[in-house]
This record gives sequence, C-alpha cells and structure tokens, in this order.
Amino acid sequence: MKLKLALLAFAASGLLTTAAGAQSYAITNARIVTVSGPTIEKGTVVVRDGLIAAVGADAKAPADAQVFDGTGLTVYPGFFDTLTNVGMQAPARPPTQGGGGGGGGGGAAAAAAQQQANSQTNSNYPAGLRPEVVAADELRGGDSNFETNRNAGFTTVVTVGRTGIFNGQSAIINLAGETVSALIVKSPFAEHVSFATIPGQYPGSLLGTFSALRQMFLDAQRLQELQKGYDAKPRSMKRPGVDHSLQALFPVLDRQMPIVFNANREIEIIRALDLAKEFNLRAMIAGGQEAWKVAGRLKEQNVPVLLSLNFPKRTTAASAEADPESLELLRFRAETPKTAAKLQQAGVKFAFQSGGATSLADFFSNAGKAVEGGLARDAAIRSMTLGSAEILGVGDRLGSIETGKIGNLTVVKGDLLGKDRAVTHVFVDGRPFEQKAPAPAERSGRAGRPVAGEPGVAGLAQVGGNYSITIEVPGQQLTGTLALTQQGAVVSGSMQTQLGASQIKDGKVAAEGFSFGTTVEFGGSQIDIIVKGTVTGNEIRGTIDSPQGTIPFSGTRNP
Repeated sequence: MKLKLALLAFAASGLLTTAAGAQSYAITNARIVTVSGPTIEKGTVVVRDGLIAAVGADAKAPADAQVFDGTGLTVYPGFFDTLTNVGMQAPARPPTQGGGGGGGGGGAAAAAAQQQANSQTNSNYPAGLRPEVVAADELRGGDSNFETNRNAGFTTVVTVGRTGIFNGQSAIINLAGETVSALIVKSPFAEHVSFATIPGQYPGSLLGTFSALRQMFLDAQRLQELQKGYDAKPRSMKRPGVDHSLQALFPVLDRQMPIVFNANREIEIIRALDLAKEFNLRAMIAGGQEAWKVAGRLKEQNVPVLLSLNFPKRTTAASAEADPESLELLRFRAETPKTAAKLQQAGVKFAFQSGGATSLADFFSNAGKAVEGGLARDAAIRSMTLGSAEILGVGDRLGSIETGKIGNLTVVKGDLLGKDRAVTHVFVDGRPFEQKAPAPAERSGRAGRPVAGEPGVAGLAQVGGNYSITIEVPGQQLTGTLALTQQGAVVSGSMQTQLGASQIKDGKVAAEGFSFGTTVEFGGSQIDIIVKGTVTGNEIRGTIDSPQGTIPFSGTRNP
C-alpha cells in the first residue's frame, strides 16, 4: 500500500511538473508598455499558470519557461473591444406559416410567426423588449471562433446580441477556451439598449420606442415596490404577479448593473441621458460619434462612453451625377475622429470599441487618426487597455502588465497605430497564440482556386459565390439569395429577398470579410443599408445595418 501511494505521489509530482512547464512562458528583451506604470525599454515578462508572474528590466526567465525572444518587439496588455457580438450564435428562427411571397415581408405568415415566437417564452413582452435575455446563454466556445479577433491583437471583448430594443445582458469574455465557462470573465456585465423599432408591431416608431422604454422602467419600479411590500407583509396584500422581463430591470434600477445605450447622434445621447437621470441609472453610451457635443453633461452625470472607432465614411462612389453631400454630413465625417480628444479634455471617461467595422485593422488605424485629432497617444493606448478594464469593472485583474493579473498580452512589431503594425503573438489567459502567415498554395481548392472564406494570394478573403440567406428580423425572418462576384478587393452582385431585388454598391473585400451598401424598399420608403459579413467554408454570416438598427443574417453557399 505504501509503495502504491509512493508511486502515485511520484506520478502526480511528475504530472504537476510537466503541467507547470507547459504553462510557463517568458518574453525577453522586449519593450514593455505596462500602462499602469512607466514603459520598460528592455525587459522580461513571465507568465505562469495563466497569470503574470514577473515583469521588469531585471526579471529572469525561469529555467522551465518556454522563452520568446522579444528583441525589436513591444509587449502591450491584451487589447479590449468593448462592444461586439463575438461568439454569439444566431438567434433561433421562429417557425413560419406557409410560403413567404409578397413584396412586403409581413402579412399573415409574419404575424403568425410572431405570435408563435411570443408564445414560446414566459415573457409578457414581444421579442425585442425582453431585457432578461442573457448573452452567456447564446455563447459558444472553441478557439477557432475567435481567431480573427486574436490575430488583430484582441484578447478581451464585451459581447451581446444586436437585435431588438433590449439587446440583452452582455458578457465580458477572454478570447480563448473550448467551453463557455472558460471564456467568461464577468457575466452578466450590463443591460444593452438600442433605439430601434419592432417591425410590424408596437413600437413601430422611434417615438414609440422611447415611450415603451420609459413605461417598462416605470412598471418595473412599481412591481419592485409591490414585491418588497408583499415580502414584508404577505398577509396584508394580494400576491403580485411574476414578470421575468420587468424583474430583469431590478438590478438596473438598483444601480447594481450598468445600462448601455447604443447612441451616436446628439439627440439620441440626450434622450439616453434624460432616461438615465429620471431613473438614476448607471448609464454608458456606446457609439458616441457626436458625444463631444454633450461632453459637459456626460461629465456631470459621470457617464462613460464606449467610443466607436468605426468612423463614418462615404458608402457610395462619387460620380458626376451624384447629389453633393450636405455640409452637415461632411462636418460629421470630419469631426468624429476628434471626439476622443474632446472627451479627454472634458474629463469624460471613454474606452474604444470597433463599432462593427468590417476590418478590425481599422480599430488601430482609426485610433491613430484620433491621436492626429488631438488625443494623447498614451491616452489612446490606455483607452484600449486599462481604461477599458476600469470602465468594465475588471481593472483589478486585466488591462495592465502587473504581477498577479491575468496573462493577457499582445506582442506587436512596428508602430501600433501606424501602417507597419504586425501582431506576432497573443497570450490569452496565459496561453500563447502565434500568428501564422497564410500559405496560398496550401489554402487553395482544386485547380489552385482559393477556397471561399480563406485568404487568397493578396491576403484577401475569397467571398464570391451564390448564397441562400436568412435575415433574422425580430419576430420574423426574411429568406433570400445573395450573389457575390469578386474581382480582387472589389465585390459586386445583387441581393434578393421578399422585399425585392437590389444591386450591390461600393462592395469591398478585406482579409476579414466583405461589406457593401444597397437600397431596399420597405413600407413604401427607400432605405439605405450596409451589409457586412464573413465567409467560412460554405457558411456566410454577418449583419445588416439600417436606420432602424442592426440585424444578423446567415446562410450557406450554393454549389
């Protein structure tokens, strides 16, 4: 028996030694931007068991560590993207009744689908007005799902759904892990709201949306008072009903959970601030492209901004026949890159987010434009690292290179905010992920043709093909086809749904995916939309941005 115990102890010690060795890494001879302290021009960072074990000019690599030579490289804390839908599954498709047909996309079939979808939950509110939806329930693990974001240098994101007025309760996740539990840093983080509408039912206008939001908060306040009174004296009053949607707003009303309003224009931000003041909410603004116009009030109410780095730009090619752009639009485009500097000057806290940009490289290049617009360079880096972590409430474990913090690191060659930037390694929870240059010969299909969704010889995604798609409009679904013809970095073609056919305008292809603009007819009006997506194998997935909000789509490539 003693011999068996001894052998088990020996085996256990051997396994522990092997595990420790496998989880110990050192980056030596690197420039280290700690963010929380002075930059170390030449030093070492040691990561062990997922945590930063040592950092400094005199830090030594342990004998059991796998060593990465950081000569000529800079180590940053892992970068944050403070608003995404990374890792989220497409929402469940409600069953439809009969064929689609028609050009309106609504009708009896859509109404029946909406009724069926509403009857399948315990909510008293329609899809789109359900704050109880939790992002963590829709997350999926698997390292391959996060490769694109890691390759860009991101290690941590806030993720949440993008449909509905209430987008649900977000999660803060690290971008590595085969299981959802391995991803989550904090869940739930915040309740998210978009000033959108619900097609085909109330609220079908923005005025109705603001009214519905305010009424739900008033109803939640009343229900909370009733439940507290009943719990104190259950024999003195009628038992109040249970309402999961309203109860999900209790922690928001109690300031235990922040609420994030997606708002870019000045009037939207003012309405969000008014609602936050009326109900004493811990509010944040996401997007914030015109936040500089109300910087004083943001400071007064202590409302941080998750500032979008998806700067506005012309979505259609200029032509002699095109109408001239308005001065208001031109000014909006010119002033947006200066927003961060103006918020900094006003003392408003802000963090950066990608804002649904098609190319994640725009995040860093546009951060550089913000610096050109007056933002201090150190403030720009802080806003994508420790500043983000502090606003998200995880600054005690992430955001800077300090002993004891989670081992999230991004190793960069060249100027982080310049065109020569290259991410060489990313560490997430202490695990290294090395960037691999695409090998065109190995990533080709038969007869040397690039595989759809894989980078081609020019580093561009290959997205050409005919796809059957489903657009997940809240409460219903639109089906259709998407025909993409790619020539280098340009994509053309058409999109057809129950709303009709439309031609692609200003189609672009980047390493991460594609984007294009088009115009659709809805409710008798012409609506401009922006479609962004990625192709992986034969699967296509993305979002459609319109004045009414953002909705996801997905589909498959036809043979």
